[in-house]
Amino acid sequence: MEEMAKVAFGLYALIILGGSVLAVGAKSLVRAMVGLIATLLGVAGMYMLLNSTFMALMQILIYVGAVCVLIFFAIMLTRADPGGEEAASAPLYQNVLALLAVLVTGGVLSWLVLTRPLATTGVPVEVSIEKLGLGLLGPYGLAFELISVVLLVSMAGAVLLAWERRNGK
Repeated sequence: MEEMAKVAFGLYALIILGGSVLAVGAKSLVRAMVGLIATLLGVAGMYMLLNSTFMALMQILIYVGAVCVLIFFAIMLTRADPGGEEAASAPLYQNVLALLAVLVTGGVLSWLVLTRPLATTGVPVEVSIEKLGLGLLGPYGLAFELISVVLLVSMAGAVLLAWERRNGK
């Protein structure tokens, strides 16, 4: 059974990595959106591996369902020009610097994981949905509401920027 969990972890990790590369590297905003959806579904699969079905379902319902649909509507409303400045390829030095940043970060994290292994802990304690709800509405209520405000402001800013660019201001 443990081998199947490792295989599932590897599969979900590949889905997350593939989706994130597609989300960042796609020239089409709709294809980038598909990459984001794949990444979020992979994260929901990781929650399933952690035996947190409620969090996995909320990941799918809130992020894949609501947030991605909101972003998709923002993409469709802004009607980005296919030949705009966003569609231009990045300069070679920028790609080299990005690759260097990924390699350095990955190297440092790999070195830390390999040289300082953590002792394994037992099976995580299962938190009931009631305790989770009380936590979100109690001590973490403000953070929960601030996340929604940040999402709203970012969507409004994207629409405003697209509106100003369309009108030539």
